[in-house]
Amino acid sequence: MRTISVSVVVISAALIAGQAVAADMPEYPDVEIPEAGGSFYLRGSAALNVHWAREVVHPSVPVSYSFDRLGYGYSWGGGFGYETGTGLRFDVTMDSVEAAGLSVLKDTGAVDDGRYTLMLRSTVALANVYYDFGLGESLGYSGVSGYVGAGAGVAWNHAEVSSPVTAPIPIPTGTNVSAAAALMTGVSYDMGSWVADLGYRALWIGQINNWPTDETTESYYTIDNNWIHELRGTVRYRFN
Repeated sequence: MRTISVSVVVISAALIAGQAVAADMPEYPDVEIPEAGGSFYLRGSAALNVHWAREVVHPSVPVSYSFDRLGYGYSWGGGFGYETGTGLRFDVTMDSVEAAGLSVLKDTGAVDDGRYTLMLRSTVALANVYYDFGLGESLGYSGVSGYVGAGAGVAWNHAEVSSPVTAPIPIPTGTNVSAAAALMTGVSYDMGSWVADLGYRALWIGQINNWPTDETTESYYTIDNNWIHELRGTVRYRFN
C-alpha cells in the first residue's frame, strides 16, 4: 500500500514539474516551407503580320529597287518552356510564318518593267527569355501581368516572286537559311493552369535570297533586314 502511494506521489510530481517546464519554454513561430514556384509549360500561338524591308538588291548588276508596298500574312506555332516563379521564364518556339505582297515597281523603260511581288514562307526557330511583371494592382484586375522578351535563332526561308507577264525570264524561286531574332512585349492573364496573352512581336530575318540561283546573273537577288511585325495571341498550359 505504501508502495502504491509513493508511486502516485512521484507521478503527480513529475506531471506538475513537466507542466511548469513546458510553460517556461519559449514559443517558436510556425515556419512555412515555400513551395517551388517553377513550372514547365506548353504554348501555342497565332498571329497576323506585316512584312517590311527597305529594298531588294541585284548584286551582279549592281542595282537596287525600293519596296513601295508592304506584305501581309499570318503565323502560327508552338513551343516548350519553363517559368522560374521569380518573373523570369524561358522557352523554345517554332513558327510557320507566311507573308505576301511586298513588292517593287520597276520602271526603267526595259521590256521587263512592271510589278514584282514577293511571297515568303519561313520556318523560324527561336530560343527566348522573358520577364513578367505585375499589373493587376495598377489596373484593378487580379491575375493581369505585363511582359517583355527577346529571342534569337534561325529562319529557313522559301521565297517566290510574281513577275510581270512582259518579263522574258521570270525571277527563279529560291530558299536560304538566315539568322533570326525577335523582341516581344504584351499583357497576360493568369487563370492557374492556363495563361493567355496578347502581345506584339518584332521578328527580324537577316536576309532572304533565291539561292541556288547563280549569283553572277541578274536574276539573283537579296533582301536584307526584313522586319515582320506581328499582333500575336498565345495560350500557355502549365503541366506540373
